[in-house]
Amino acid sequence: MFENQRILVTGGTGSWGHELISQLLTLNPKEIIVYSRGESSQVAMSREFEDSRLSFCIGDIRDKDALVAASREVDYIYHLAALKHVPVCEDQPYEALKTNVIGTQNVIEAAVENEVKKVIYISTDKAANPSNFYGMTKAIGEKLIVYANLLRSKTAFVTVRGGNVLGTNGSVVHLFKDQIKNKGVVSITDMEMPRFFLTLRDAISLLFEASVKSVGGEIFVMTMPTCKIVDLAEVLIEDSGITGVQIVERGTRPGEKIHEILMSEFESRTTIVYDDQYLVILPTLNLPELKAHYKNYKPVTFSSFSSQFNLMTKEEIKNILQRGGFLA
Repeated sequence: MFENQRILVTGGTGSWGHELISQLLTLNPKEIIVYSRGESSQVAMSREFEDSRLSFCIGDIRDKDALVAASREVDYIYHLAALKHVPVCEDQPYEALKTNVIGTQNVIEAAVENEVKKVIYISTDKAANPSNFYGMTKAIGEKLIVYANLLRSKTAFVTVRGGNVLGTNGSVVHLFKDQIKNKGVVSITDMEMPRFFLTLRDAISLLFEASVKSVGGEIFVMTMPTCKIVDLAEVLIEDSGITGVQIVERGTRPGEKIHEILMSEFESRTTIVYDDQYLVILPTLNLPELKAHYKNYKPVTFSSFSSQFNLMTKEEIKNILQRGGFLA
C-alpha cells in the first residue's frame, strides 16, 4: 500500500507520529512529510532518523492554505495533530475547537483539493459518549471524517479509535515513574478507575491493518485490554525497588469519567465484529458500498465496550509493560 507513495503525517513529531514514521520507513515509501508546529521537535527528529525520505514542514492544521500546499502530490494522510489533554481543553475550549474541529475540516478540504487517496484520522475512546470538551471535539472530528465520504471526491476517509497508549507524551506511565523516583508518592485520580491500554508499537501495527483494509466512512475500534490505574501504579512501584512509596487518591478532574467506553450503546446498533482485534462502527449515513462491503460480518451482541470489563491481572499488566520496555 505504501511502497513508493508520498505520505503526510500531521502532528508527526509526537509519540504516535514518531512510532508511525519508524514503521512506515520499513515499507519503502517515496517520501514522508512531517507536518507540525514545533521547530525544535522537527530538528531533533531529523537528526535522529537521518533518512532522505523524510521531509519536514512547519505548519499548523489551523492554516488551511499551508495544509493544501503541504498535501500536494500526497497519496495518504495520517491525521494525528490535536490538542489532547483533557484539562487544557476544558480550560481553553476555543483553542481545542480551532485545532481539533476546524483543523480537521482543513485536513479534509486539503485532501479533497489534492485528490489524496485516503485520510486516516486517529480518534480516542473519549469521543464515545463524551463527557468533556476534548471528547466532544474528537467526536465532531469523527463525524466530519465520516461525512467527508459524501463529498463525491476521490478521497476515502476513515477513523481509527483507540484508548490510552503506553509511552506517549504525557503518558501516565512516565508520570508515575517520575513520581515514584522523585516524590515517593503516586497520585491516583480514583482507586476504582480503569483505562484501556496498549503499547505504542502494538497500536501502530493495528493502525496499519485498518489503513489497508478500510473502505471509507467506517470507524475501526481497537479492542484494547483494560486495567485499573492503581494496579498499574503498584506494578511500577514493585519494579522500581523503592520502598515506602505511597498511593494517594486526589479525585477526578473536571470532565473526567470513572469508566471510559470505546463503543456507545447507540453505536452498537450499527457495529460489527471485524476480528478479534477490531470492531467496526458503520455510519447511519447512506453509503451503500460500505454497507455491502461489511454485509457478511456479524453484529455485536453487547450494548457497549466499557473499561470496567475484562480487566487485566497484575501479571498481564507486567507483561504488557515489559513488552513496551517500561520495566527494569
